Amino acid sequence: MEALNTMLTDTLGPAGPLIAVAGLAVLLILATIPMMMAQKPDPMDKLKKSGQQRMDAETRAVLRDKKRNEKLNKYAQFLEPQDEKELSDIKMKLLQAGYRGKDAVQLYYFAQFALALGLLAAGVTYFFLFVDQETATMNSKLMYILGPGVVGYMFPKYWINKRVETRKEEIQSGFPDALDMMLVCVEAGQSMDQSIVRVSKELRASYPSLADEFEIIAHEMKAGKDKTQVLGDMSERCGVQDVSSFVTVLNQAQTFGTSISDALRVYASEMRDKRVMRAEEKANQLPTKMTLTTMMLTVPPLLIILVGPSAVGISEMGNIGK
Repeated sequence: MEALNTMLTDTLGPAGPLIAVAGLAVLLILATIPMMMAQKPDPMDKLKKSGQQRMDAETRAVLRDKKRNEKLNKYAQFLEPQDEKELSDIKMKLLQAGYRGKDAVQLYYFAQFALALGLLAAGVTYFFLFVDQETATMNSKLMYILGPGVVGYMFPKYWINKRVETRKEEIQSGFPDALDMMLVCVEAGQSMDQSIVRVSKELRASYPSLADEFEIIAHEMKAGKDKTQVLGDMSERCGVQDVSSFVTVLNQAQTFGTSISDALRVYASEMRDKRVMRAEEKANQLPTKMTLTTMMLTVPPLLIILVGPSAVGISEMGNIGK
């Protein structure tokens, strides 16, 4: 064992054993994947499935669309989580980020896999070409080799979370304007469905994400889907509290038979007040945020002006005394 360790160290440098173990792990993974893909299902397994297992299989069949990209669908067991709850959660996360494609989940996991391997290979290449292996510590080796792989794996998740937050802010900013426009359309004699279509067209230039949501529910209503379910799905896709409250108001107005225009007028007024309150809150936070910047840009020049002449005089007195 010591001879093998010495040989690897002499051949590949101080990181030779670590590189050998990593190479063996990669080869083992690459050799296992074809074996798993080539494994034929046992016909007897179908007889062993319980009712719960069949229900889980049907749930995954509903969550998966059979008309997706066939190349990605071949590797669905590697590019999708096997748990139904995790699959539905990541699918909802991608919907909230604005990715509604049939292959969104598979592309998300493929991006994680590809970026992790690509940046890991780039890190290994950079380490061997530009880093002194003899003086490199174990922490620096891990940073150069494994660090890029971790960054590549986490980047898609960071990107999705950033997209979700940006989209929520856009929907929250444009929702009061959408309610005002919808109220005008309803009071002008248009139905709720026609108002939603008109609002989706008018908001396209300013708030495209909110316009997409209104366009989706307009198409779903035209297709005959239940209005309560359509609005509930919109609330889940947006993930904004204001939209959830709006959906609750419309459902209650529809249930109790009250006027939709009155409900829209009251709720639109509340949304305008909330937008003003959010603007005032940001304005009140501005002095606190500017304090540190002001101190960094003001205090050093002031100290130079006040203390500088005294420091120069003290230094000159010291030179005279010598």
